[in-house]
Amino acid sequence: MDAADHITLTGVRAYGYHGVYADERREGQEFVVDAVLALSLRRAAETDDVADTVHYGELAERLVAVVAGEPVDLLETLAQRLADDVLTDERVDAVTITVHKPQAPIPVPFGDVAVTITRVRP
Repeated sequence: MDAADHITLTGVRAYGYHGVYADERREGQEFVVDAVLALSLRRAAETDDVADTVHYGELAERLVAVVAGEPVDLLETLAQRLADDVLTDERVDAVTITVHKPQAPIPVPFGDVAVTITRVRP
């Protein structure tokens, strides 16, 4: 593994219905996802062929599909689902996912709330 190789995709926006409160589940809100994939990019660099790497446009679409999918209560659960989806690609050795919930129901002014997890292929 080329440990220094990463693909980073930040600020992917998607609408979802996640949260512990009924109004969050009913009305939904925007979530923002950042993903950092650890994988070898050596072959892609040698061949100059998108088929030898993770296509970041397709990755973005997959992340959006997960966020727009079945609702969960916790950001932690959503982050795990996103990581699990990314790791279905055998080329990815590890992934760090951050899920931001900018409109979280927090009763005081805040800039952002996010959960970050890192998962490594077993």
